[in-house]
Amino acid sequence: MPNPVIVVIGIGIFIFIVAGLVKIRPYQRGVVERLGKYAKTITPGLNFIIPVIDTVKKVDMRENLIDVPPQEVITKDNVVVTVDAIIYYEVTDPFRVLYNVYRFQLSSVKLAQTNLRNIVGELELDETLTSREMINTRLREVLDEATDKWGVKVTRVEIKKIDPPHDITEAMSRQMKAERTKRALILEAEGIKQSEITKAEGQKQASILKAEGLKLSQVLEAEGEAAAIERKADAIKYKIQIEAQGKADAILDVYQSIHKGRPTKDLITIQYLEALQKMADGKSTKMFIPYEASNVLSSLGMIGEIFKNKDEIPPELPDENEVTE
Repeated sequence: MPNPVIVVIGIGIFIFIVAGLVKIRPYQRGVVERLGKYAKTITPGLNFIIPVIDTVKKVDMRENLIDVPPQEVITKDNVVVTVDAIIYYEVTDPFRVLYNVYRFQLSSVKLAQTNLRNIVGELELDETLTSREMINTRLREVLDEATDKWGVKVTRVEIKKIDPPHDITEAMSRQMKAERTKRALILEAEGIKQSEITKAEGQKQASILKAEGLKLSQVLEAEGEAAAIERKADAIKYKIQIEAQGKADAILDVYQSIHKGRPTKDLITIQYLEALQKMADGKSTKMFIPYEASNVLSSLGMIGEIFKNKDEIPPELPDENEVTE
């Protein structure tokens, strides 16, 4: 039978060992205090500490958030707005987050509220409503710098809402409605303007095309008339050339016929006189006499003058047959 004392001692040792085992999860770190003094930081897994003498404070290393409650803030143009935010952070040093700050989350909330008042107080209402990203960035930088010595890193800050007073909201709604109405009227006017411009451009192009078509038609018509006149002139010229050629051929034939007959000068003179008589029978006031006829006429004039001076009639010229005989 086993000794009861040994059994008790064995049970006591087992309980002591079990009590000294500490399990740390992967997202945690353990800060060990021995008799109230920092001893070490233990990592995830199964760790052994001295029961009663050592105590362990577990710190969550995951990213966490702090909800900053709404608060009233006065803007630069003296408008009271209600602002709240969310702060995301993660612990980088378990030792400092436990020993360098008291109630870290409460301290972060108060720090965020104070800096929100400062940042929003430098902006007017319109800038506050349209500059959320800038407010988030500035607030994150301030909190990250302040919490660095606490072993905490502020990863981002998000402004949830910025609510102006009810009367300001109604005024902004009316202003927005007026702006939208204004834009609608401007767009409608621009549409009418563009429509009129397009219509005028169309009429202008139509007039230009019509004028160009009329001009081209007139040019083609003038070219056609010119071509017709040119062809008519060519035809008349050709006709005149043919007639002139015909007359020339006829004169040449007469000339050749006359010379073939070996005419005397007296015969030619008589023919000229007969021709002049026929020419004088007309009603014309002007008469063109060939150069050869002028010689004959001058000869006749001289003979007339001789007859006048002598008052004699020249004897008849003997017949050619008699002279021959």
